[in-house]
Amino acid sequence: MTVARLFLAVSPAALLAGCTTMNQAAQIEPAPATPAVAIPQGTGIFAETSPLPFEAPDFSKITDADYLPAIEQGMAIQRAEIEAIASNPATPTIENTLAAMERSGQMLTRALAAFYAVVGANTNDALDAIEKTVSPRLAAHGDAIVLDSRLFARIKALHDNRAALPPGGEDARLLEVTYERFVNAGAQLNDADKEKLKSINEQLSTLGTEFSQKLTEASKRAALVVNTKAELAGLSDGEIEAAAKEAQERGLKGKYVLSLINTTQQPALAKLTNRETRRKLYEASVTRTSRGDANDTRAITVRIAELRAEKAALLGYPDYASYAMFDRMVKKPGEAIDFMEGMVPALAAKQTEEASELNAAIKAAGGKFTVQPWDWDFYAEKVRKAKYDLDDSAVKPYFEMTRVLEDGVFHAANQIYGIRFVKRTDLPVYQADVSTYTVFDKDGSELGLFYFDPFARPNKQGGAWMGNFVEQSGLMGTRPVVYNVLNIAKAPAGEPQLVSWDDVITMFHEMGHGLHGLFAAQKYPSISGTNTARDFVEFPSQFNEHFATQPQILANYARHYKTGEPIPAELMAKIDRARKFNQGYALGEVMAAALLDMKWHAFKPGEVPRDGDAFEKSALGSLGLRVDVVPPRYHSPYFRHIWDHGYAAGYYSYIWTEMIAHDAFDHMKDSPEGVSRAGGELFREKILSRGNTVDYATMYQDYAGRQPSIEPMLEERGLSGEDKQP
Repeated sequence: MTVARLFLAVSPAALLAGCTTMNQAAQIEPAPATPAVAIPQGTGIFAETSPLPFEAPDFSKITDADYLPAIEQGMAIQRAEIEAIASNPATPTIENTLAAMERSGQMLTRALAAFYAVVGANTNDALDAIEKTVSPRLAAHGDAIVLDSRLFARIKALHDNRAALPPGGEDARLLEVTYERFVNAGAQLNDADKEKLKSINEQLSTLGTEFSQKLTEASKRAALVVNTKAELAGLSDGEIEAAAKEAQERGLKGKYVLSLINTTQQPALAKLTNRETRRKLYEASVTRTSRGDANDTRAITVRIAELRAEKAALLGYPDYASYAMFDRMVKKPGEAIDFMEGMVPALAAKQTEEASELNAAIKAAGGKFTVQPWDWDFYAEKVRKAKYDLDDSAVKPYFEMTRVLEDGVFHAANQIYGIRFVKRTDLPVYQADVSTYTVFDKDGSELGLFYFDPFARPNKQGGAWMGNFVEQSGLMGTRPVVYNVLNIAKAPAGEPQLVSWDDVITMFHEMGHGLHGLFAAQKYPSISGTNTARDFVEFPSQFNEHFATQPQILANYARHYKTGEPIPAELMAKIDRARKFNQGYALGEVMAAALLDMKWHAFKPGEVPRDGDAFEKSALGSLGLRVDVVPPRYHSPYFRHIWDHGYAAGYYSYIWTEMIAHDAFDHMKDSPEGVSRAGGELFREKILSRGNTVDYATMYQDYAGRQPSIEPMLEERGLSGEDKQP
């Protein structure tokens, strides 16, 4: 997952970046002359670029109190910079309009890049209060830019004469992207409607922040408190010790606390032998934000849906999904829905088949019940062990986290792309567990910086994501400072940090985003690196997952943490055979969430139901999937992706880009270059280095020589006509 840019003004795209192998300093262009508009001078740590390597933020000097004044000053400075552009009497040019816009707001960009990274990964009450304060102000700030009629007139004048630009270049692409974003943001509305839009956007920003903060607090408070060790039977001694430590830190000495992760299902459900404990943990998860307390988010989600429907109508769209998808690879909601619904019959049949298999296992164990959502993972693990003789406790010793990162994820990047990661200890970080690396390109030149923040914390948002402290840009002379954030349960002190196979795949996934940022080679920051559409940005990350199982990569990192022995071929073969097991569940929970997302964003004004619970129940019941036993990965009240992380009408992207990723990897394997440095160079050249400089379908066509096919994904999932059985 990537971190979304929060408003157009910082740079009209996603808060992500990339890098170029060229000497960026040599590409810096002088700022154009502008009218005599007084530009305020900023003060404080964010007023100037950081003196650290690659302009990385100096967290040893940044305090919580620095953020609010820096954001306020940054907005004031950018307002003046935009005023100078909008009021410039000179004929509009790329340089005095678009490039000038790209240069604007640098102090604000620096402050927000650091602020939102820390808010997501290591927040506190002071930072939460700042976020609540600045969110509506930032929304208004962004609106003031995109709704400035003078500024849009300059952009439109350039767009009307776009035939004069060389086709296929960055200038032409930047103009196209900027014009479309301004139009989609309401630049052509009359003044009265602009005021309505500003009000809606301000409310949406405030509500999104409120939702996210309530969800973080609710997840912390809803953790399951257990009174006796016996209730945790099935967990390892280390896991029970960690639960006891968490309870003690919460002032619950003598008890045990199972913390919640962001998804519906919880990892402990696969191990807990006490069915009542499983039920309680599942219920704690699904009700975390629907308990009628101060952290209940249901009214917020309904209001956000209402405001989004109003916004879409104001902008001339039939619904919010149509509005949100204006710049996607998939252009219309119906296309995304048809893509997903085409898989539903086979998927539902697979879910029924899997449920029957689990019910047989329950009966064989003497159970007098049929599988429920809180039973699924537990009995699926039993069936997995019986069917494939695969035990997670036998797998994890071969995956020590640092070795997976350095000898697996980094090694794969070296073997496929020729880059190197060298650890450094001189850079200040925002939390003690964060590590940093300099990234060197294939020619030995410095490419960028990489930060790795692996462990779950109560004050960290759930899930895993990538973002940038600094974005790549030839115009700005900057190279990327990229971070990956995960939520791996930290091992008790003195124990090895072993990770699950799912964690391994997540590490490779997030590095795929990182490579997309590191390899960018664009002039303009707003179309650089991962500043791409939602249904394209997950493609490089899912593509990178494939390298985790390539024999030459696997042999380098999958080694027993005690003996150093490589993972036995037969054990890896079991993992490979088992990968198609439980796919009715694995794909089904994502599919249900993605379709639920589309239904929330299909309303016209006045149609949004007041009872979100009833709507969700009806919406899920209409899908044709076995949601009675395979619930969505996120229920609406804790679906952070769509309410505050920019994935509204876009959660389908994970399935769409999985399809592209499987097809692209098949192409790499079948190409003359194969899975090699040569194959990697081609993928870097055609995909990873292109940012948003080319139409996405054209970009893929240039790489693979065809449009993507769904068959490779169906085969991987065990859902194709030829391969429905694991």
